[in-house]
Amino acid sequence: MTKKVCLITGGGRGIGAAVAREMAARGYALVLMSPSDNCETLAAELGGVARRGVTQSADDLRAIVDLALATYGRVDAVLNHTGHPPKGDLLEITDENWDLANDLIVKSVVRMSRLVTPVMEAQGSGSIVNVTTYAALEPSLWFPASCVYRAGVQAFARLYADRYGPKGIRMNCLAPGFTDSLDVAKYGELAALKRIARVEEQAKAAAFLLTEDSSYVTGQTLVVDGGVTRSI
Repeated sequence: MTKKVCLITGGGRGIGAAVAREMAARGYALVLMSPSDNCETLAAELGGVARRGVTQSADDLRAIVDLALATYGRVDAVLNHTGHPPKGDLLEITDENWDLANDLIVKSVVRMSRLVTPVMEAQGSGSIVNVTTYAALEPSLWFPASCVYRAGVQAFARLYADRYGPKGIRMNCLAPGFTDSLDVAKYGELAALKRIARVEEQAKAAAFLLTEDSSYVTGQTLVVDGGVTRSI
């Protein structure tokens, strides 16, 4: 296998699909996972492989890594991407939904790291990127559980960078602002650029972190929000 391999969760649509297209254009073989058959359709188009699954399932994460290794024998880059957990008023969010948010956002990153780190250690290199949110830096009551747990992922990335940097493995976070993968055009005025992002713009930023273009960057959060958090 001469091509490098990129594994993407949430890779069926939106930012995940845009990253898949960008990484394919850069010559990476793809392994995609999403809850629907969108990942299978996109993988077929881009010459990769796919399996349906959800990030909160440890079994699904193991299965997608097993598929990558069975197909290509290596994993060079991982994009940990998942949807938003349930929303609600801060103290009205149930314990069950806080637990779901933890499974979706934090534990999925920890579990994926356990699976791919030994592979990357054996290879002597690897890059993991976690999609978080600009609101992990400037928390918003619009989506409190997402803010809390994605901030935790950013802290985990710093710890991981310390622990596995000597092994040649990097971990960073991409913190998107309002992007056209969702119906959020009305929030464009919050950005200094006075518009929302295109998924292709988020994909190029993710690809920078996933590839050797960012070979001396680790433990960082790259905020791509058009200047929403410019004052922080």
